[in-house]
Amino acid sequence: MLKRGVYAASLSVLNKDLTLNVEATISHAENLIKNGLHGCFFFGSTGMSQLISKNEKMELISKISTHKQRKHFYLGTGCNSLNENIELIKYASEFNFNTILLMPSAYYVGNSDEGVFEFYKKIILACPKIKIVIYNFQKLSGYIFSIDAITKLVKSFPKNIIGVKDSSYNLYENLKIKNFLIFPGSEAKLLKGLEKGSSGVISAVTNSTHFLARKVFDDFENKIPQTKNDQLISVRETFDGYNLISALHSFHSIKDENYKNILPPLTLLSEQKLKKLIEKLNKLKFISEKTLAA
Repeated sequence: MLKRGVYAASLSVLNKDLTLNVEATISHAENLIKNGLHGCFFFGSTGMSQLISKNEKMELISKISTHKQRKHFYLGTGCNSLNENIELIKYASEFNFNTILLMPSAYYVGNSDEGVFEFYKKIILACPKIKIVIYNFQKLSGYIFSIDAITKLVKSFPKNIIGVKDSSYNLYENLKIKNFLIFPGSEAKLLKGLEKGSSGVISAVTNSTHFLARKVFDDFENKIPQTKNDQLISVRETFDGYNLISALHSFHSIKDENYKNILPPLTLLSEQKLKKLIEKLNKLKFISEKTLAA
């Protein structure tokens, strides 16, 4: 069961032919957990989920079902089609993966509150065991959740709508629902969110900041004075200066060339941009073997 904590929207590692390297993708997530994260979400936006085939996702789901870290693994769908979402969620449920990070269908501009409610309603009716973490990210979906829209969904489906990943940052400071998990989508909001009652973070950049983010979270939980939050925010803001998927794959490719494999239209950073990123991170005293451990 999903709990308070620090989570990654985990990277997907590809083969040279740009198919999903299932074993390497799982190994990446396993290393993140060993280095401090409470868990990982496969096939969030950072995992190139919209660009990876359903069959590849199903192969990974079947593989992680017997993994020793399976209780720390969670799933997104990355599907626009209602029926494909339902099919993938039902498949995951066969392996008792029921906690799903779920964004409304993207592409069609002008999604309404009514239409988005129907989207979640139909999925819940088809997949009654599902535990949904709503993915609020207007930049990708074209729709932003209001407090009223979230509240209506929770009241209508209290056993199914368990939380929100807030990457639009319009909810985490003011949304107050009992026993409801709220995760801002950036480490830069982690401590502020915790102080406002949030549950932790689900972030792209925790693929790299895992140990720092966990330190900030643990120190808050244990009422210890913060010593790493300023560095954590600065590192996150540095990565925010680039396309996150491009920057993270480029950064991890320093240690492992498999991360150079990336699905078009995404691209790696240019050599000049990667050099600049490394210079900035070095100034923040962030680069180390521990940093690149995952």
